[in-house]
Amino acid sequence: MSVNTMMKAAIGVLVCLVPSLAMAEWALNMPVGVTDVSRDVFDLHMTIFWVCVWIGVVVFGVMFYSVFAHRKSRHPKPADFHESTLVEIIWTVLPFIILVVMAIPAAGTFIRMEDSSGAEMTIKITGYQWKWQYEYLDHDISFFSTLDAASNKARQTGSGIDPASVENYLLEVDNHMVIPVDTKVRLLLTANDVIHAWWVPDLAVKKDAVPGFVNEMWTKINKPGIYRGQCAELCGRDHGFMPVVVRAVPKDEFDAWVAKQTGGEVVAAAEPAKTPAPAVKPAVKEAPKKVVKEAAKPAAGADLSKADLMAKGEKVYKTFCGACHKANGEGMPPAFPALTGSPITIGDVGLHIDRVINGKGAMQPFGGQLSDEEIAAVVTYERNALGNSTGDIVQPAQVAAAR
Repeated sequence: MSVNTMMKAAIGVLVCLVPSLAMAEWALNMPVGVTDVSRDVFDLHMTIFWVCVWIGVVVFGVMFYSVFAHRKSRHPKPADFHESTLVEIIWTVLPFIILVVMAIPAAGTFIRMEDSSGAEMTIKITGYQWKWQYEYLDHDISFFSTLDAASNKARQTGSGIDPASVENYLLEVDNHMVIPVDTKVRLLLTANDVIHAWWVPDLAVKKDAVPGFVNEMWTKINKPGIYRGQCAELCGRDHGFMPVVVRAVPKDEFDAWVAKQTGGEVVAAAEPAKTPAPAVKPAVKEAPKKVVKEAAKPAAGADLSKADLMAKGEKVYKTFCGACHKANGEGMPPAFPALTGSPITIGDVGLHIDRVINGKGAMQPFGGQLSDEEIAAVVTYERNALGNSTGDIVQPAQVAAAR
């Protein structure tokens, strides 16, 4: 009988005895995972587990036998020996041998986990309070990944929303990290503010993101799917609200995603779903890239309408600001003051822009995270929503001049 079968049987007995336990699914063993390394880790885990089981059986077996066979009723006179050199040698050498035997497969697995040579693509992951930034260094793609709107709304005090009604509560994000299957991906990990940790159990990857340092790991996913994780290092007030979601897709689907992210979707849409000739792919992904991107942006110096700024600003606010200042702008004083009627949001607009760009106190600087247009939009939104109505409109040129 396998250990998983034994564990499932034990869980079944517990569920029958205590009905309340049936309310949640218990995962008593670590996941097998979807990478070769994760399977190696699982196999190593089970090997060491059974070694520990047999050590326990032998040690406790000897103890129970000694207690039973040498109890006072059978041997009223205790033995008068003091030591045995042979026994002392055995119980010193044997554990050493066991540790050496266990270290051999463990060292091999560890070496494979750290060997990122031969990677086919590289992604830089930066931890922020409290979100992740993903930069695809081979594809000129960069985006932030934050807690999804449904989970963020349900977690707010007084929301009245049952977290159980939210699918993947606190384990869903607005932008997934997308990678192709059967591809060795090198992951560079760092942080912008405090120490974070990027952890996805199904991939058997977990490493700290430390400001000023770049740690390295890798993964190669064998099976398409969505794999979820979390920040595993206490990083501040919203530590529990910065999940990790990795979406593994077939290579042709990943190429289509890259084309869409880089602005190549216009040309890619005219091509077959799977282009038979590899020589055509570079033209799809690279040739239209700059042309489409420039066409999508407003002309230099062009002013945006208040409606456009408010719509974009609301989205930026919900993604980057609502977690601390709340959806209605009431804030969480004293660290995160209310934005409704705040001297910042109804006072000097230049000071408002500066605060968003450079931050202050508990508020982190967003100048490196948001574009001029995004900052202009969120400042406009904050000054004309959340109970404020200054009528001010901020344009990207004002933000650029303030940097």
